[in-house]
Parts: sequence; C-alpha cells; structure tokens
Amino acid sequence: MSEKDYAPLSTYCVRALNDKLYEKRKTAALEIEKMVKDFQRVGETGEIRKLLRVLGQDFTLSQNVNSRKGGLIGLAAMSVALGKDTSLFVDDLVQPVLSCFNDQDTRVRYYACETLYNIIKVARGSVLPFFPEIFDALSRLSADPDQNVKNGSELVDRLLKDIVAESSSFDLPAFIPLLRERICSKNPFTRQFIISWVSSLDSVADINMIVFLPEILDGLFVILGDPLAEIRKMCESVLGEFLRSIIENPKRVNFNDMVNILTIHANSTEELVQFTALTWLKEFVRLAGCSLLPYASGILTAVLPNLAQDTESRRSIL
Repeated sequence: MSEKDYAPLSTYCVRALNDKLYEKRKTAALEIEKMVKDFQRVGETGEIRKLLRVLGQDFTLSQNVNSRKGGLIGLAAMSVALGKDTSLFVDDLVQPVLSCFNDQDTRVRYYACETLYNIIKVARGSVLPFFPEIFDALSRLSADPDQNVKNGSELVDRLLKDIVAESSSFDLPAFIPLLRERICSKNPFTRQFIISWVSSLDSVADINMIVFLPEILDGLFVILGDPLAEIRKMCESVLGEFLRSIIENPKRVNFNDMVNILTIHANSTEELVQFTALTWLKEFVRLAGCSLLPYASGILTAVLPNLAQDTESRRSIL
C-alpha cells in the first residue's frame, strides 16, 4: 500500500507498527498517542475516526502477524490518549480487539487481552453494551492452551467484574441466556470461569440472581458432579449461598420452577450431588409447603429410596 492509504499515520509509524520487534511497535504507539492528543486538542474527530479505521481494519485484520500486533498496540495507545473520550469511540476500539481473540498466534491473543484491558480501564461502563461478546471471548480464553493468554484474560475478567458490580445499567436478563449456554461446558477451566461469574453476580447487592436461578440451577448441579475437587468445592459454595438466600427470603423464590430439577439430581449417582439436591428439597418442602403438592410424586420418588440408606448423613437430611 502507498503511504496515503495509512493516513494519518506517518511512513515511519507504519513501518514501526509492522516491525517484528516489540520495542519498535511500542515507539510507534507512543507516536500514535501523541497524535491522538493533538487531534483532540484541535477537535479533529474525523482524523481520530480515520486512524481507528486504519488500525482496526488495515492492521488488526492483516495477514501479517506483526501488523496485527501493531494494530493492537496502536488501539491501546489510542484509548490511553482519548481518556474519558474513549466512550465516544468504544465501538471502533473494541470490535477489532474481539476479532483478535480468535487469532491462531498466541502473542496476538495475548496482546488482544492487554489491549482490551487498557480500553476497559478507561472506558469503564461504556463497554457494557459489548458485554455479551466480551464475556463470550473470555469464556473461551479461560481454557486457552497458553498460560500467558489465560493470565491476560483473567486480568480483563477481574476488571470487568468490578465494572459490572459498580454499574447500575448492567442488563442481567439479556446476559442470562448466554450464561445458561456456557454453563453446559464440560471444560474445567470454563466451568471455573462460569462459577466465578455466578458467584460475583450473586454478591452484588443490586442484582437479584435468585429470580434467574431456575435458568441455571440444572447447570450448577451438573458442575457439582465435576471430577475435580476444586470445581466441586466452588460450586458447592455458590449453591450454599443461594440456599441461604432462599431460606432468608422465600417470598421472592419460584419454587415450582426448580423442584423438578432437584428431584432429577436427587437420583444422581454422585453422592455430593444427591446429598445437596435432597437438602434443597427438604428446605423447599419446609418453605413452600402445600404449593408443592403437584410435585409430590416426584419428590417422594427421590426421597423414599434414601430412607433405606445405611448412612446416617443421608437419612438425617430427611
């Protein structure tokens, strides 16, 4: 391409962004940062958008791996320079980065994490319209074969959790279908990622996860039977918190939508799953009483075989 194709970037900056050496790309990023601040000072919004298009299309979508790395560091520099004005350009900043999360090159995926972290750090709540796409990407990166990429995605994940916790505009109902889909994953890293998000959302005072619990309860009980003790412990803790919330405030609980899920898992061959499901059923019957009569047959089918168990712990639940 000719120089004008990359305007407003200088010839030197283009060459440096394409360089295989990180230090050269870093130098170009500093030039971009200065350029953006100059554009801001004189109100050249059009030039800023032109630069975003060059970096987000010509560089991050390039066949050249070093160009993709250069595009990412350039976008990170732009977000730093834009500061609070990042929210005005968040679409053009975030979308190219998300596409790089699928890159075959490990370093590109890592730099994408680094860039997104820098963007989110300054954009804060302005990135929430892209939350489903970011969450989807992070759920995949949580199982990335490269440890550096996983570490980078975890930094983004923690920052995103903080932003969701402090936001009054997080769209939980829109997020639940994605959570319900991802909770079915069998990958242990993805399961840990999902459980951490369920726990994080449940800990936010302004978010009522109990309302949406019927949507994810089955998935939680499936994860409770995971072969890894660490994952079972995480899931058991989350389920314990949910049950405590139900006991404390049963009026907001839709027992009918969850009782059949519990009767199914009460017949599990996994002792922890069965024990937990029976514990929940006992509390449901105590709290909901006669409203569960239509489900009496299923409840009895789940409970009666356990009366014959020779373990005191199992019988004591009932």
